[in-house]
Amino acid sequence: MSDLLDTNETAVEELGPRPGLAPGQTVWELLAAVSPRIKDNPNTYEAQQLNRVSLDQCVKCTICETMCPVAKVTPLFSGPKFVGPQAERFRNGESVDHTLDYCSSCGICTLNCPQDVKIAEINSMARAVMKKDHMPLRDRLITQTELEGRLLTPFAPVANWALKQKPIRVAVEKVVGVHRDAPMPVAQSQSIKGWLKHRKGPAPRRPGQPDRGPVVFFTGCAGTYFEVETSKKTIEVLEHLGFEVLVPKQGCCGLAEQSNGLFDSARKRVVKLCEQLNAAGKELTVISSSGSCAGMIKHEAHEIMGVDDPAVRSVGTRMRETSEFLLDLFDEDELPTDFKTLEMKIPYHAPCQVKSQGMGMPAIRLMELVPGIRVIESEENCCGIAGTYGLKKEKYDVAQAVGRNLFEKVKEHNEGLAVCDTETCRWQIRNSTGVSTVHPVHVIHAAYGLSDVFSPEV
Repeated sequence: MSDLLDTNETAVEELGPRPGLAPGQTVWELLAAVSPRIKDNPNTYEAQQLNRVSLDQCVKCTICETMCPVAKVTPLFSGPKFVGPQAERFRNGESVDHTLDYCSSCGICTLNCPQDVKIAEINSMARAVMKKDHMPLRDRLITQTELEGRLLTPFAPVANWALKQKPIRVAVEKVVGVHRDAPMPVAQSQSIKGWLKHRKGPAPRRPGQPDRGPVVFFTGCAGTYFEVETSKKTIEVLEHLGFEVLVPKQGCCGLAEQSNGLFDSARKRVVKLCEQLNAAGKELTVISSSGSCAGMIKHEAHEIMGVDDPAVRSVGTRMRETSEFLLDLFDEDELPTDFKTLEMKIPYHAPCQVKSQGMGMPAIRLMELVPGIRVIESEENCCGIAGTYGLKKEKYDVAQAVGRNLFEKVKEHNEGLAVCDTETCRWQIRNSTGVSTVHPVHVIHAAYGLSDVFSPEV
């Protein structure tokens, strides 16, 4: 992109002096001096320009408006086209429509745009600019997922008891702004780090299984502290298949901060994380059962925050979500399919942030390799939670309305289990349906005979 900008600068300069340009000053320097949109923008200029270029491809077909899960359920959001490519043309450092804050950043608009307009990316950038001088304390607090995990793990039983007490939740809603009925993670007494430290050794390989070499496992904050069973089962399935699973020291990817407009700290986190993952091996495949965090490294870091760091680029090109990785093995005739029969019907919801990575729905094909499994795809765009969106007291009812059809389908079709790829979406489905909801690897772990399919979900 920098080469493109250099070329454009040269072309403009060759046209001769322009009105308003000081001697030797480039067009880009002038724009940065006069436009707060560029001068004070928390986003890198290159990423902003890429997304502004795409807005001129908008033909106002309104497909994004009809597909937007938020606009369908509330008049509080003007819709992705209106606050996105339409409003972007009028912004110069100030927002022209504050309903932008009701965009959940689910990315469904970008995914369905036939003109490839980066609608969700434009909206995320604009919201970061809108909030940068008045970021709510709540939005700073709920994005500290790693800190929350570290604080809650030593006191897991007490923390879980407290989060179920209505007076405490009401007080938190009034003081912090997190809705009293919003889904909460279940604190665990042992993190994945603790489990790895104290276990006796790797899971046994399949009989006759040759060594496949090392892979790197990226746990994500939730997989480290809250969804520990998902991380355990992922590691054990990979070891069962002959892989050496390396779990290096790793921090937060910054996704929650990014989605709330805290770009500066999110950039630092994702760069540091990728340096940590690279330290385990710069040529190794990186696998994660946290689909949204994997998406942060593959997509949001660059496309929304403009991160152009070699470590992030390197990890992003090698990152695979667990279902994606296992299905790739199957397509290459390298995945053993000597699964146990599991006679059951499973409702499955593909999260927005998995869809946005362009991998399709590998979990469906993967689970249907297991004899007896019949997957019922939800055919719904979004569960409503959108990371931290559905936790907020002013957006909780909107999030519940967005997910209502999904919740009804899960209740109707489940036989004791539902499946979803990302953590906060699982929390939302569990909280709103009462149905045990797990990652697809949970099913594969059971199908290999490593556990019961109804073993603990977290």
